[in-house]
Amino acid sequence: MPQRPSPRLEVRGLSFRYGDHQALRAVSFAVGRGECLGLLGPNGAGKTTLLQVLTGMVGLQEGEILLEGERLRPAQGQFRAALGVVFQRPSLDGKLTARENLELGAELFAVPRAERRRRAQELLSFSDLAERADERIERFSEGMKRRLEIARALVHRPKLLLMDEPTQGLDEGAFQRVWARLHGLKRSEGLAIVLATHRADEADQCDRLAILHHGEMLALETPDALRSRVGGDLVVVEASRLEELAGILSERFAVAPQLDARSLWFEAPRAHELVPRLVEVLPAGRLRSIAVRRPTLADGFLKVTGAALEQSS
Repeated sequence: MPQRPSPRLEVRGLSFRYGDHQALRAVSFAVGRGECLGLLGPNGAGKTTLLQVLTGMVGLQEGEILLEGERLRPAQGQFRAALGVVFQRPSLDGKLTARENLELGAELFAVPRAERRRRAQELLSFSDLAERADERIERFSEGMKRRLEIARALVHRPKLLLMDEPTQGLDEGAFQRVWARLHGLKRSEGLAIVLATHRADEADQCDRLAILHHGEMLALETPDALRSRVGGDLVVVEASRLEELAGILSERFAVAPQLDARSLWFEAPRAHELVPRLVEVLPAGRLRSIAVRRPTLADGFLKVTGAALEQSS
């Protein structure tokens, strides 16, 4: 029987502490060739700390990191040469042009001189910046700079791309184009991606999701599996005096409504059949709207963690 290839990246029992604060608790996962793993969680979940450990920005305190089966420390040159990194904070030189930023990145990763200009031109096209190649990037919009950051992380053809909230500032069209091209690199070059995000639409681009909450990994599954945790469609009710309505619904229909400032919602296996009955029993004049929708990744995250995805923690 042929031996299965080692994962591109494997993390085993990684823990990290800032003083008295336990930022990561025994996190383990593996990422295969051509796979995108999303680290999904709100601010404070441990996503950025995990990427900081993987990139060597903070030291490895506890656990193991393996690159293609070989145990390495993030500070080792062999590990760093295999990585492309997109941080949350800008790292480009505003006084340089887009082309110069890419060629400088190529030089830092020892890309042969003869290849640097060709590789820079490829990535200018990748990022839709070919027509602005020789302008200083201090004149660029935030979205243009973000696209260039992603392109520069790819300049040396890394085996593994680590990205922290990579599409901040991108409009919907740029978001879709960037992801279409990253998926193309996954297929053509076997690029593995680890992505930290709190955005459900970005998490949907991933093959699997690691659900992080207060430094713990609570689940590791596909986006569809996370959505299926909800167990049915969601009924969303906008009305006045929501707490009173929640009590009525709980008593009459054996559901468990959740509330925010404007609405309540609950899971229902046959939601469309339930709606007419809800309209009959809810007090007249109190109901503003009632809708049925499919579960989202944010709903699945709430089901796993008990916390809202966008909520800071």
